[in-house]
Amino acid sequence: MQGDDLDYELLRKLDELNSTNQRDLAVRMGISVGKVNFCLRAVIEKGWVKVNNFKRADNKWAYAYLLTPNGVSAKVSLAKAFLERKEREFEQLQAEIDRLRTEIESEQK
Repeated sequence: MQGDDLDYELLRKLDELNSTNQRDLAVRMGISVGKVNFCLRAVIEKGWVKVNNFKRADNKWAYAYLLTPNGVSAKVSLAKAFLERKEREFEQLQAEIDRLRTEIESEQK
């Protein structure tokens, strides 16, 4: 996952979950806890996420990661860029599939 894709996925996950911890985010995103920590610090520093912590009943610290208005705007911008990139990749893949089908059909004759 690239930087912008990672930021988008992190903002998406934080928006979905009411509260979580870095280990849970790491599992959900398929990346290391260290990488989650690094990325969280970056989005907090950018002002996209606000952090509140609270003590849960099981005596572990949990965190409420809240998207700020700037974070919501960033998530939308990142989503648009992600979608545009995936659509281009899809079109390129579709063209490659069409070329391969043509190649196979011409070799079978």
